[in-house]
Amino acid sequence: MPIGIFARHSGLTPSALRFYADSGLLRPAEVDPVSGYRYYGAGQVARATALRRLRELAMPLPSVEAVLAAGPDEASRLIDEHVAGVVEDALAVRRRAAALKSSLGGVPGLPIAAVKGPVLADAIEQVLTATAHEPGMPVLGGVRVEATPESITLTATDRYRLSTRTLVPAEPPASTWAATVRGDELRLAAPGIRRGALVRVEAAPHGIRLRAAGRRDQHCRLLPEEFPDHRSMLASLPDVTTRVTVTKDALLSALEEHPGERVALDVTDRGLAVPSPDEEHSDVHLPATTTGQPLLISFDLTTLYPAVSTAIGPDLLLDLRGPGRPVTIRSADRGDLTTLAMPAGPA
Repeated sequence: MPIGIFARHSGLTPSALRFYADSGLLRPAEVDPVSGYRYYGAGQVARATALRRLRELAMPLPSVEAVLAAGPDEASRLIDEHVAGVVEDALAVRRRAAALKSSLGGVPGLPIAAVKGPVLADAIEQVLTATAHEPGMPVLGGVRVEATPESITLTATDRYRLSTRTLVPAEPPASTWAATVRGDELRLAAPGIRRGALVRVEAAPHGIRLRAAGRRDQHCRLLPEEFPDHRSMLASLPDVTTRVTVTKDALLSALEEHPGERVALDVTDRGLAVPSPDEEHSDVHLPATTTGQPLLISFDLTTLYPAVSTAIGPDLLLDLRGPGRPVTIRSADRGDLTTLAMPAGPA
């Protein structure tokens, strides 16, 4: 078919088809040696359409060529890799734009706290496991940062988990301050924060500024939406009815080997067991110290596993409050990181 008809079938303009022919991505099936007219075959429509769609993703020509030459699995991986890069670049542009806007007025940042970089990076990565990206509720993807003269606290919640970490700053905060920071931007900033011996957190218009000696300042934007009232929720928790102390690695191993998407914890005076959901697998019995009432309680694996994996220290303390009530998961000897996990319903 002539180039004009092929253009209508593929959605590419004739000029784009000439460019892709010259670049070797989509050569015509035939070129008239006298007139130079280009003709394409019906079998080339699919490749032309795929090429157009890849370019609509702002994919550069070398990457387009690699995708078109790859099998389905490799092509999907290359597309995901490209999209991740585009998203990361967009976030970086947004952060730089926010930093630029905050500097236009010449207003200096308000000092909030100075924290050891590796400690702050760990805290960010730990609480970020309790964030979620939900359309219409961007605040669930944020981290609440609260500073008092004694401490700086990071909190996140996706409504099924709540994770909070309290840090003792290297230098006491100058004043009380609180705001909700975009979690995706904190996640990108964490590697740089980790490499700073001391990171100074400053409040700037529309965001926070993270400053470390010898490193470029990083800027994370704020979320204007109201953060869930986590303090009232924590204060209203029922009394603990069952307490379990268990080795973190042993519980993690049992969760990793569990065949189902929902996992139950069976607490008795003999210890802690993870029942199997089918006859092909055996129940897993874990050495544990238990006190209080026996309890069988279940969780979605995607809720319980992150809460356990991010806990600090070799031993965990599980405070249970009965069926359907939030469970507190924290270190058996350190209380600066606390995670609440909601059960999934009857075991």
